[in-house]
Amino acid sequence: QVQFAESGGGLVQPGGSLGLSCAASGSIGTIVAMGWYRQAPGNKRELVAAIMSGGSTRYADSVKGRFTISRDNAKNTVYLQMNSLKPEDTGAYYCGVTDSLLKNYWGQGTQVTVSS
Repeated sequence: QVQFAESGGGLVQPGGSLGLSCAASGSIGTIVAMGWYRQAPGNKRELVAAIMSGGSTRYADSVKGRFTISRDNAKNTVYLQMNSLKPEDTGAYYCGVTDSLLKNYWGQGTQVTVSS
């Protein structure tokens, strides 16, 4: 069984910043990728940002230059710093982890609301 400890999220005004963190623990093997996904009401879950064990990153075009993903491999923790937030960034943000067998695990999600 895999457990996730997610923190961060909340309500912020447009142009503001928020940080998310997610620590994975439990019966999980070698983690090859960690990432953040978001889902707005009525929409599919989409990739926001991902980071591989070697440090390479991938971002959705809509967040490039505004969001930064990082990870602490020793702690199986991934972070997402979100700056210059826009109303369209609103959604439930989920931590996702992929192990060496390419099995995916998901956190419970945390809500981010960008509104004035």
